[in-house]
Amino acid sequence: MKIKYHKNIKYSYYYSFFSFFGVTGLWVMYLQHAGLTLFEVGLCESIFHIASFLFEVPSGLLADRFSYRKVLVAGRVVSILSAVIMLFAHSFWLFAFSFILSAFSYNLQSGTIDALMYDSLIENQQTSDFPKIISKTEIIFEVADTLGVVVAGFFVHWHFELTYVIAILVGMLALVSVLFLKEPLKNNQVQTDTVDAVKEAELTIVELIKSSWSILKKEKFLRNLMIYQAVIDLICTSYYYYYQSIMKSNGFSGFMISGIIIISSVMAVLSISVTPRITRCFSQLTILRFLVVPILGLISLMFFRNEIIMLLLFMILRVLSAVVGPLFSNYYNDLIESKQRATLLSVASVIFSAFMIVLFPVIGWLIDQIGFAITFGVIGIATCAITCVKKFLIITK
Repeated sequence: MKIKYHKNIKYSYYYSFFSFFGVTGLWVMYLQHAGLTLFEVGLCESIFHIASFLFEVPSGLLADRFSYRKVLVAGRVVSILSAVIMLFAHSFWLFAFSFILSAFSYNLQSGTIDALMYDSLIENQQTSDFPKIISKTEIIFEVADTLGVVVAGFFVHWHFELTYVIAILVGMLALVSVLFLKEPLKNNQVQTDTVDAVKEAELTIVELIKSSWSILKKEKFLRNLMIYQAVIDLICTSYYYYYQSIMKSNGFSGFMISGIIIISSVMAVLSISVTPRITRCFSQLTILRFLVVPILGLISLMFFRNEIIMLLLFMILRVLSAVVGPLFSNYYNDLIESKQRATLLSVASVIFSAFMIVLFPVIGWLIDQIGFAITFGVIGIATCAITCVKKFLIITK
């Protein structure tokens, strides 16, 4: 009996929705609710990035060694275990262990579900539909992530632990959707091509570091560009997560928090949609030079510690975070030769992870010591000072 692999696409959509349901998106608030300081919260995020970096290659090898379904099942089981620990943990080290498991589950699913969908299209020669399918998956991700955070907002002041109960239940639904997937049959040619691609594209951690260092020493402009992106992403990510502590301390209701998340998400989606029009009117380099302008608003926080200004900056930086990725990605593709593209895009990701590992907990510690407004005001001044140094900034290529 011929297996109907096209059903894999439908069940993959279900899996994507359940696995990316962002009900744990307010984890900064949750960890504070559990008694952790913002410095400890930052350390948990650093541990996640370190674990994710270390697990990236091993998880890829597991995906090649075992079936897609087994890897996806393992990823959801580990994710559920992580949520269980978050639900019952009462110490920093248990929370940190939960973040390690979360990183492992993330790596296990990263790219695996996409590969399964692609291989499911091969038998009926429908691989040309893959870009459309991936676009739908991205939309599902955005909807599921936003909807999950909105749901979480209603539990902030009422049984916050229920968010992780929901995460466990949703994780089980994702696990069920995996069980309905059929493992694609790969012919020898596909297997050979896959093995060759893995050997050519996947680097060990040591090789990646060596290759990155060698290329970035030679390509000063590209190096500065990647650091520039990492700084902007660090600021946007840090503000997004640490602003959660402000919402909680200022007594925002669950309804208000959910409303803020919805509005910021809509603004982010709209900004992404108009980005192509902006790039047709201005060069990518010109746009990138002015990405630092919203950062100037952070400086005002030192003088006007106003809730409205903080909220407006949250919205602005959310939009900035949404458009930065596509802008830099397009620019990198224009600058980098195809044979180096995969490696250097990995380098950009590694630089951002390094910034998060080192600076994210430092920012949390500073907020604990001197407050949110002054911390991000200082960050705004430091960013502007750095970008005014001609040797560093990309003002001139």
